[in-house]
Amino acid sequence: MIVVHTKKELDEQLAEWRQQGDHIALVPTMGNLHAGHVSLVELAREHSERAIVSIFVNPTQFGEGEDFEDYPRTLERDTRRLKQSAADLIFAPDVETMYPFGLKDATTISVPRITENFCGASRPGHFDGVTSVVARLIALVQPDTAFFGQKDYQQQLVIRHMCLDLNLPVTIMTGETVRDEDGLAMSSRNQYLTDVERANAPVLFRVLSAVGSDLQNGRRDFEALEAESISKLSDAGFDVDYFSIRRAQNLEIPDRDCDELVVLAAANLGKARLIDNTVVTI
Repeated sequence: MIVVHTKKELDEQLAEWRQQGDHIALVPTMGNLHAGHVSLVELAREHSERAIVSIFVNPTQFGEGEDFEDYPRTLERDTRRLKQSAADLIFAPDVETMYPFGLKDATTISVPRITENFCGASRPGHFDGVTSVVARLIALVQPDTAFFGQKDYQQQLVIRHMCLDLNLPVTIMTGETVRDEDGLAMSSRNQYLTDVERANAPVLFRVLSAVGSDLQNGRRDFEALEAESISKLSDAGFDVDYFSIRRAQNLEIPDRDCDELVVLAAANLGKARLIDNTVVTI
């Protein structure tokens, strides 16, 4: 496996693979990798001859008071982990490579409407940072496919919207959420949980799953289901940011006849902000 840091190094390796006719997949990450990231790498290799993992802690998607400075930088450990996976190359650029004009003069890409609620409302500017850095990575790597996890459901919808709207020549694919045995979605921020909080954290997915079952069994009183779930999570010690039932394809408010729904939630537990979802096909 190869590790590169500069555009020149990346371009040279990509040119060699393209000359061979290899299809290239990209898995964008901020590092501190876990089994969920590795599953995306494995999925990427199922769809291409070459899998590239980018590792870049993107400053523009962190808001004021968020954990940018404390976010783990674990490139050596991540490299060791990826050597045991199907990854062919790690692209680990610095800020100057990603933002050559500096952060204040960087071009920003904004996706309207779909970013206005949920994580977009709670973290102003977050999705502008996500779309801007993903667009840069796609421009640098020019992959045939790019892979994102379902856990960040709103994020992958936003990225799909951007790529379709800008006619970017890449196919966006989503990998299933990888969970610990007790149901907790794997996340780099789970390390912020204390032992007591970690034992309590799976309640979030249990509540989501219960709502999914209720929907499949015919309940359509969406607002009541949301309110009941927020109450359950609050009673269990979560500080709930949102808990909502929406149309899976666009996060719009569903009607009773909608046949594909997503139940999505975000809640703070101690220092950790947990997000999760379940998709329900009726």
